[in-house]
Amino acid sequence: MSQRLLIGIDIGTSGTKTAIYTKDGTRLAVHTAEYPLYQPHNGWAEQDPEDWWQATVEGLRTVLTAPGVDAADVVGIGLSGQMHGLVMLDEGGAVLRRSIIWCDGRTAAECEEITARVGAERLMEITKSPALTGFTASKILWVRNNEPEIYQKCRHILLPKDYIRYRLTGALATDVSDASGMQLLDIAKRDWSDEVLQALDIDRALLADVYESCEVTGSITSAVAALTGLREGTVVVGGAGDNAAAAVGCGAVRDGYGFTTIGTSGVVFSHCKELRVDPDGRIHSFCAAVPGEYHVMGVTLAAGLSLRWFRDCFCAAEQQAADTQGVDVYKIMDDEAADIPVGANRLLFLPYLMGERTPHLDPFARGAWIGLSASHTRAHCLRAVMEGVTYSLRDCLTLFSAAGVAQPEYMMACGGGAVSPLWRQMLADVLGCTVRTAASNDGGALGAALLAGVGAGVYPSVPEACDAVIRVRTEQAPIADSAAAYEPYYRLYHKTYASLRGICHELADADTNR
Repeated sequence: MSQRLLIGIDIGTSGTKTAIYTKDGTRLAVHTAEYPLYQPHNGWAEQDPEDWWQATVEGLRTVLTAPGVDAADVVGIGLSGQMHGLVMLDEGGAVLRRSIIWCDGRTAAECEEITARVGAERLMEITKSPALTGFTASKILWVRNNEPEIYQKCRHILLPKDYIRYRLTGALATDVSDASGMQLLDIAKRDWSDEVLQALDIDRALLADVYESCEVTGSITSAVAALTGLREGTVVVGGAGDNAAAAVGCGAVRDGYGFTTIGTSGVVFSHCKELRVDPDGRIHSFCAAVPGEYHVMGVTLAAGLSLRWFRDCFCAAEQQAADTQGVDVYKIMDDEAADIPVGANRLLFLPYLMGERTPHLDPFARGAWIGLSASHTRAHCLRAVMEGVTYSLRDCLTLFSAAGVAQPEYMMACGGGAVSPLWRQMLADVLGCTVRTAASNDGGALGAALLAGVGAGVYPSVPEACDAVIRVRTEQAPIADSAAAYEPYYRLYHKTYASLRGICHELADADTNR
């Protein structure tokens, strides 16, 4: 008897992960293809959608030719992806410009325009967020204001994962979780807001149809089948934004379940059956991948990105040692950081390399080491980077109570940072709760595959899909002495940005390339 296989495709910032699973969650094959990030100016961030597509094709070809895999057994495909990125297509479906992605901070003026057009209170009532530079609506206005010739040619606006859907199926579709981050969705109604669109003078016809995450949105075309090895007609479901998909991939799909992720960005997330909102808009309230339900999350923009930046700029010796020993460079960096005591010899790091979202909502925030002295080594700086990212995630979690969300008893940890036992213990000690990891660390890719399984009839619901597949691998409880040692450093971290904010804004004004 043939088996029913599921594919999850996770279009991330660093690369696209494609994985294929059995219905019990066993991963048969996985492939990750990387691509560049373009930063033409300070605070800008762009990627080429064609890079995402080529990475997807490469991934599909690889996993479908793995031992034990028959493309005829694949019954569904799910998509996960980096949120907020703007993909603009012309009448023939060609990409008009590189995508302005989630961590781009160029749209401060457009955020002011959105607030003026819609009204700050009304914008919060409808979209549950203030106007933010990272969100898609401000990017649309930026193109209209600065590249009118491109905007005039635009006929379709898609998010990153939805561009891949378009290439796979020809369907112009999105899902409610990803659409929540465009600032154009009425979150409570789970549909585009005509009021916001009219206020911003954006034609609704430019936007894709909105689906729940486990609904079927299209099927693989004959051309894509010939290109990749997939079976023509294989269904593709709505999928989810990266964090909503990661929640499914680690089982955070019931009221009060939470997770934290250290990927390129960092997230603290809690699933909510009912819509919960921070009145000041410092955390996001979005539609969940579970039909009819919601989640809240706080986002720090440069979590794993901070560590990767440190690796690229300062860790040539560690990279050479990793190549020699045949191990991951992050394992060597982890060992070095573990030798440094809590507090990194009184050194703090602010991880605002791409501006910051939670809790500051400030595109002009910038990173800093505070307390740097001649006694500090590269290992101290490394430890401070990891601690600073952890403190930023605590900043996110402390805001949940304002939205009426109780702190979870435990947090699932996912993303690249979850591989590090040191970082997981930091999270447990600083967040004050037990940190668990799932048996699979595929996060968004697995979550997307499970959503595909619901759409294809393999599982009756999203929570039941998670029950069938998700298992706990590790568990780390807070260590009382360590938690107490971190506390004074966190308090200093928490108040540092208020002292530096004015300087960051003056630097932004002084930067003629901004």
